Amino acid sequence: MAILRLSPALSPACAVVSFPCRLSSQLLPRPPSRSTLICLAAAPKVPLPIASPASLGDDPSKWDPAECDALLRGGEQVASVLQEMVTLMEDMEMDGAFEPVAVELVAQGVIGKRVDEMESGFLMALDYMIQLAQKDADDERKSLLEVIKQTVLDHLTKKCPPHVQVVGLLCQTEKKESRHELLRRVAAGGGVFKNDKGLKCQIPGANLNDIANQADDLLESMESRDTIPDRKLLARLVIVREEARNMMGGGLLDERNDRGLTTLPEAEVNFLSKLVALKPGKALERMIRDVMNGKAEGADNIKQSSADSHSEQVHLTGLSGRGSVSGRKPRPVRPGMFLETVSKVLGGVYASNTSGITAQHLEWVHQTTLKILQELAF
Repeated sequence: MAILRLSPALSPACAVVSFPCRLSSQLLPRPPSRSTLICLAAAPKVPLPIASPASLGDDPSKWDPAECDALLRGGEQVASVLQEMVTLMEDMEMDGAFEPVAVELVAQGVIGKRVDEMESGFLMALDYMIQLAQKDADDERKSLLEVIKQTVLDHLTKKCPPHVQVVGLLCQTEKKESRHELLRRVAAGGGVFKNDKGLKCQIPGANLNDIANQADDLLESMESRDTIPDRKLLARLVIVREEARNMMGGGLLDERNDRGLTTLPEAEVNFLSKLVALKPGKALERMIRDVMNGKAEGADNIKQSSADSHSEQVHLTGLSGRGSVSGRKPRPVRPGMFLETVSKVLGGVYASNTSGITAQHLEWVHQTTLKILQELAF
């Protein structure tokens, strides 16, 4: 983290942004989103959604009234947190070398008292302010806001069940070998260990099946949307799920990996049929890479007029060039569901004792996809 210089000019006003106002009569009730992260242990009064400011759009007039209201209330709390932090920092005497540590300690104290009372729009407002600070090239304001955000996430993580905490740790671990070592220690019951820097860290114990299922649930929530706001996070969750499943005793054919997927998704089957018809190589790898990056068959669905949609449906083709089974445009190919489809087909090949060229081809597709997702995730 860059060293923060808390000059007299730094005040909460520099971090508070102007949000578009809405009349209270315009605020409409909105059902909770599936993306809301709810922790079962000591949950905050209002669940804190993992929200991205990009979902609001650049035009405030088009924002959802409920999201706008949450953003306003969250912004007020962020300003209050900044005010208290600056007040505490003014009373502390220190040289520049200790300022980053002091900021983190102050943030821990201030956030610790308020984390259970935070509004649902706190993180949303924080993300929005960080985005504005980045646009303004204000590194000092951006660093301070990021310290607050990380502190809030750390407090929320401690309130979550162990397998949820492990998923978060794995998503922050870049090296494959380190993730595998972390999974082994978690499966062994956790404990206190030293990291690469020689610092002690507490690792919770959790069940590998619970970890894989938690990552799969988050994937399902993200991939069911028309657009994917964060493909880097999506790729990390896919890797966590696949590595946790692979470490389980039965591997690919372990019955615990069967999450009830009885009908293979059309888009993923269509794409897989194209891949198995081609020889493994650079061209095939390029096709997979494009889809994993949200291009070609993996491109997000953009809302179109009903006339355009009808004209497209006439030219839809399904498996092996035949017409689409559903008669509708298939959903985009999603990384998590694609690897799930590959695993199901591969498991069927092994179960029928017909392994051969097809099984080798599918194994190559599976490993190549994981390699591409690793590059995309970190």
